[in-house]
Amino acid sequence: MAFEVKFELTESDLDHFRDVMRKAQSGAAKLSEALILSNAKKISQDIKGSVPEFVSERIQKLETLVAMIEDSEWKIPAEERADVLSALAYFSDPEDLVPDHIPVLGFLDDAIMIELVAEELKDDIEAFEEFCAYRSREEGRSGDAKVTREEWLDSKRRELHSRMRNRRSTRRSGRSSFRSIF
Repeated sequence: MAFEVKFELTESDLDHFRDVMRKAQSGAAKLSEALILSNAKKISQDIKGSVPEFVSERIQKLETLVAMIEDSEWKIPAEERADVLSALAYFSDPEDLVPDHIPVLGFLDDAIMIELVAEELKDDIEAFEEFCAYRSREEGRSGDAKVTREEWLDSKRRELHSRMRNRRSTRRSGRSSFRSIF
């Protein structure tokens, strides 16, 4: 028998999560990029067990954030790289809101934080996913090789980086209902 529980986070609830994120980010300032990525990957692996669907659905978003940093062809710009690493810093804090060892609920706070981060970095994630899809399509083409792989990737990457910055700038100028955690 399945049992469904739904809840709504109020603005004050979200403020609490934002405060926790800021605390984790300031504490993670002394952590290396490699450690932050390693901790995010560990959470992803740990969550892949028997967890509620709400949690498992968010793991792909966490993995996408890690891939954005590790993809050498994406060449994520420095500001966006810092934002993604800052967001991933939460997963380096061993004392998160709900201890991960608690059955069923242990990763609930992680899933909520992933969702908040994914919403804040939505434009960056969409641009990265479009870049990956473009790269896959172009790799399959066979034709005149007058344009090198690096040339077509660079062209698309520049287009997407620019769009990503423009969208983020628009959202940060007050048009977004979500208050930035950064």
